[in-house]
Amino acid sequence: MHRIFGLPFASVYPLYAAKLERKGRTTVELDEVIEWLTGFDDARLREHLDAGTTFEDFFADADLNPAASSITGVVCGVRVEEIDDPLMQQIRYLDKLVDELAKGRPMEKVLRAA
Repeated sequence: MHRIFGLPFASVYPLYAAKLERKGRTTVELDEVIEWLTGFDDARLREHLDAGTTFEDFFADADLNPAASSITGVVCGVRVEEIDDPLMQQIRYLDKLVDELAKGRPMEKVLRAA
C-alpha cells in the first residue's frame, strides 16, 4: 500500500490550490476539476475536506467520471494510462488535471469537453 493512500485529502488540497494560484488559476477552478472527476458537489467536497478523509476513502466514495479514462500523459515520470493500481491511477488523474490547469490549458480541454 502506498503511503499517499492514507494521507488526508485535506492535507494535499492546499498544495494543489497554491500551485494553481501561483499560475494565475483559482480554487474555484480546482473545485470544478475535482467535482468533474469525482462527481462530488461542492457540499460533499467540503464534507470530505472537513472530515479529513483519506485519499483511499475519498476516491472510494467518488463516482468517477466516465471520461476519466481519456486522461492521458505523464505525471511524476509515469504514464497515467499505464498505472495498474486503480486508486493510484485515480490520484494521478487528479494530479494530471491540476498540472493541465497550472499550465494554462483551457477548462473545456481539462474537463475533456472538446
